Amino acid sequence: MQPRIPRQSTQEQDSRRQDAARPSDELTAVVSGARRRAVRDGDRHVDTAHLLHSLLEHDPAVHAVLGEGPQVARLLGYLVQRSIGYGLRWQGAVEDSGAVPVVPDADGLSPLAADAMHDSCLRAAHRGDSLARGLDLLGALVRDPRARAAEVLHRAGVDVDGLRARIDKEGAL
Repeated sequence: MQPRIPRQSTQEQDSRRQDAARPSDELTAVVSGARRRAVRDGDRHVDTAHLLHSLLEHDPAVHAVLGEGPQVARLLGYLVQRSIGYGLRWQGAVEDSGAVPVVPDADGLSPLAADAMHDSCLRAAHRGDSLARGLDLLGALVRDPRARAAEVLHRAGVDVDGLRARIDKEGAL
C-alpha cells in the first residue's frame, strides 16, 4: 500500500529546514527600531539603511565586527544625515534590485530589506541555528551592492568585501 503523503527528497527536506529559522527577539527589536526611524524620517518604507542604522544602535556584535574608530563614527554620521540631506534622493523611491517590478512587502519593508530579512533567516538555518541574529542580517545587507546599506557602508569608507569576510569568520556564513 502506497503512503498517502509522498516522501520528500533530501533536497526538499533541506530547503524546509533552512526556512525553519526565524528572527531572534533582538533582531525583531532591530526591525521595530528601523520602522520607527523610517516613520520619523518620513519614509514610506523601511529600507536596508534603516535596518543598518538600527543594527548599529542595538547589536554589540555588529559594532565588534565593524571595529572601533573613526570609520564607525563616519558611518553613523552618514546614517543620521539621511533625513537632512544625504539620502533625500531616496525619499519617495522604493529600494529594489531592479530585477522585478517593485511590490513593497506587506510589513512595510522595501523589496531589498524584505530579501535581507529572509536571507538572514536562511543564513542562520544554514549555520544550524533556529534564530537569525544581527550578524546574519548584516551579512545579508552587504550581499547586494545596490542596497542602500551597502552604499552607506562604502561611502563611510568600510571595505564591504572585507566586512563580508569578517562576518563569515564570526560564524554568520
